[in-house]
Amino acid sequence: MDKEKKYFDLQVNGYAGIDLNDEYLSIDDLRLACDKLAEDKVEGILATLITDDLTLMKKRISNIIQFKKEDPVIEKIIAGLHIEGPFLNSTDGYRGAHPEEFVREADVKIMEEILDAGDGLIKLVTLAPEVDPGYSVIKMLHQNNVTVSAGHSDASLDTLKGAVDAGLSMFTHLGNGCPKVIERHDNIIERVLSLSDDLWICFIADGHHIPFYALSNYIKSAGYEKTIVVTDAMAAASAPPGRYRVGVIEVEVGEDKIVRQPGRNNLAGSAVTMKGSANNLFAELKMTEDKVELLTSINPKRALGLID
Repeated sequence: MDKEKKYFDLQVNGYAGIDLNDEYLSIDDLRLACDKLAEDKVEGILATLITDDLTLMKKRISNIIQFKKEDPVIEKIIAGLHIEGPFLNSTDGYRGAHPEEFVREADVKIMEEILDAGDGLIKLVTLAPEVDPGYSVIKMLHQNNVTVSAGHSDASLDTLKGAVDAGLSMFTHLGNGCPKVIERHDNIIERVLSLSDDLWICFIADGHHIPFYALSNYIKSAGYEKTIVVTDAMAAASAPPGRYRVGVIEVEVGEDKIVRQPGRNNLAGSAVTMKGSANNLFAELKMTEDKVELLTSINPKRALGLID
């Protein structure tokens, strides 16, 4: 891969041993993570904050916004925030690692509180359309120029189509945030792929979240022009194996770099970097450098309206 290529990642929960969801995150911690991201050829990210107590979510948002104002490297690397939750499908499997006690039905007033804390820097929100009656939150976010992504969702095809009409334009880490055993044909993966003309579709390319042969099939179905690769990285990305946290969630990362939640049968983020993801696309999926750049840099920025 061309060493001068730069990456743009829409989903980063942590990096270089630093958890961006830590309520005690310091400016020095965030600067360390951003320095390492820059070293790893990442030009920009959306710092991703996941489902938790609303007060804590708002505190974490405000902290990152303040640090961004105070440090030029943080300002450069963090292009905005991605809020993943709390309006998700609460069913086991679809909920993933998000804490069940804080997952809730969509609520415009709560979303307004979150946006206010973000001071205009919340660029992307992931929610499950089936918990947003009348698509009220989707419509509000769309009106506020926030990209709306479905995720941790088992929305029906009709619900997804209605959400697209209301402003939905993306799906978060397809192939994950769903149970290991699903209906053979009528499942969230097939429904979303059928709407690839209308949705940007994000995938994690670490080989653990989706086997490479399946990822290749999904990308061919979605189309290169509508595919985005994200890391969903947590603190173990660009860091050694060990025990880490994603907010209130304790995780273990082994030598295999798989992020496991002890006692549960689900993944909890990834330990892959964008550079590692790009190398996987190049080596495992035999993509050209131009296609890799499209998925890891150009399309993410297009999806946010940062470039044409």
